[in-house]
Amino acid sequence: MHRDIATPVRTKEILQKYGFSFKKSLGQNFLIDTNILRNIVDNAGLTEESGAIEVGPGIGALTEQLAKRCKKVVAFEIDQRLLPILEDTLAPYGNTTIIHQDVLKANVREVMEREFAGMDDVMVVANLPYYVTTPIIMKLLEERLPIRGIVVMLQKEVADRISAKPGTKDYGSLSIAIQYYTVAETVMIVPKTVFIPQPNVDSAVIRLTRRKEPLFPVISEDFFFTVTRGSFAQRRKTILNNLMSQLPDGKAKKEMILSSLQEAGVEPGRRGESLSIEEFARLSDALYPYFN
Repeated sequence: MHRDIATPVRTKEILQKYGFSFKKSLGQNFLIDTNILRNIVDNAGLTEESGAIEVGPGIGALTEQLAKRCKKVVAFEIDQRLLPILEDTLAPYGNTTIIHQDVLKANVREVMEREFAGMDDVMVVANLPYYVTTPIIMKLLEERLPIRGIVVMLQKEVADRISAKPGTKDYGSLSIAIQYYTVAETVMIVPKTVFIPQPNVDSAVIRLTRRKEPLFPVISEDFFFTVTRGSFAQRRKTILNNLMSQLPDGKAKKEMILSSLQEAGVEPGRRGESLSIEEFARLSDALYPYFN
């Protein structure tokens, strides 16, 4: 029997054996609670036929649990000091591949075609470094990779923003961008005490399930995201004022913005956080001819 990596004793043994020191700049916090890792994997709904993509495997604690559950795990690790450790800790599992690359620069689609050939079910499952959580999730969604969904641990406040509903303080352009592509739900809260070193904040695990089609198809997704980001540029401002200051020549095109708001059925005095994704979709399509 292999002793699980994710226990305080075993994690400390591995770190001592390799003289590993944590790099703050890489946001390294290793989980030392096997039950939580198993719970994360449970939430991904993997079978023996599934593939899993992991980002930032660390010393392999989650990788190990994934390897026990699915057909193949491919993990992207940026820190080369971890490569020999992973080779050691994952030696018992022949179904793991570590790619020494920054996932933000990687051609993930190409890696998937190569590593998961003939597999229909691939999930991204990861304990993401806090400082690059959002860019990683957005890259995976915007590239429309053939994945079923994403189950990731991240900072609880980011999870709150991702799954937020209109009219709440957490709702913003990030909520809209992610909910446009997926159904987002927070599946568990993870206390900071189960990590080495302990982060300053609690974490949450969020599950994003891909929609077959985006929530409300729009003429241009790029422009839709420009409009949603612009609408939250200054949260206290009305949607009209935000769009006038954020869209190119917005002040000169005030009448066009007003008529687009009217066409979309949106009062100009409302604030961005009160608009549903459907309202933003209608608004962006109404504005599109004037700004493209």
